[in-house]
Amino acid sequence: MNAEHVKCLIIGSGPAGYTAAIYAARANMKPVMYQGPQPGGQLTITTEVDNFPGYPEGVQGPQLMQDLEAQARRFGTDIRYGMVTKVDFSSHPHRVIVDDQHELTADAVIISTGASAKWLGLPSEMRLNGRGVSACAVCDGFFFRGQDVAIVGAGDTAAEEASYLANLCRKVYMLVRRDEMRASRFMQQRVRTAPNIEILYNTETEEILGDDEVTGVRVKNVVTGETSELDVTGFFVAIGHKPNTDIFQDYLELDEHGYIQTEKGSTRTRVNGVFACGDAQDNVYRQAITAAGTGCMAALDAERYLVTLEMKEQALV
Repeated sequence: MNAEHVKCLIIGSGPAGYTAAIYAARANMKPVMYQGPQPGGQLTITTEVDNFPGYPEGVQGPQLMQDLEAQARRFGTDIRYGMVTKVDFSSHPHRVIVDDQHELTADAVIISTGASAKWLGLPSEMRLNGRGVSACAVCDGFFFRGQDVAIVGAGDTAAEEASYLANLCRKVYMLVRRDEMRASRFMQQRVRTAPNIEILYNTETEEILGDDEVTGVRVKNVVTGETSELDVTGFFVAIGHKPNTDIFQDYLELDEHGYIQTEKGSTRTRVNGVFACGDAQDNVYRQAITAAGTGCMAALDAERYLVTLEMKEQALV
């Protein structure tokens, strides 16, 4: 197949990808973006977003992504539907295959493939997602202030999010499947001493209750087999995220969880001309605004790289 060559290729969309596209297009880098299997990323399945600057009355997640996409298009970003299925970063320009059939080469590649929340796999979990079910307490906890909620998880993230919810909610049930937590001692102490956090060990979720919104959760004690129902209006899943980075593992340095490793203070990866931003490389903050910030950084890093590359090529002429 004949490869199409582009100056700057952005893999993935979401706040990071669209922000990178805005900056890259304004810098005349003629970016081409492939949106991936979920155009707009995780925010397209989020209802109200109240913490993104510039929206004083809040905004629906899908609308926020449409606004960012429209802004990227306004400056000339070539936004395409499609999924990158294979990459080859062993030589320059970098080689990419889209949907197993279309080949491109790119001088600079910006990766913004994001991360996917891990879920329990319950049908009710998907049905009520955005209607009381959430995988981000920091994003959605505000909407449950003064209410009773439950959170599933046993690691540092779950403990941190339980503590965050405890500052907003009347009661927080923390559901731990084993008889102990995986969280650090400090985080365990923090949740154990919170007066409105109740830790239920040996407990797994059987069903999230409610038709159009969460009204409760049915849990089971895995030791005794006893089931019970908790009256909650919010159900948070904090069992981890999986970065969408599998296709890059042969070329880029990933941490033990699959997040792309970048140079400190930049978005540069260990491969010249390849940059990573958003949740694909951020295992700490995972917020829309921080993703957008790293998208800006990636475009600026890519612009500097391309300028240097052009100078080298001119010197050889």
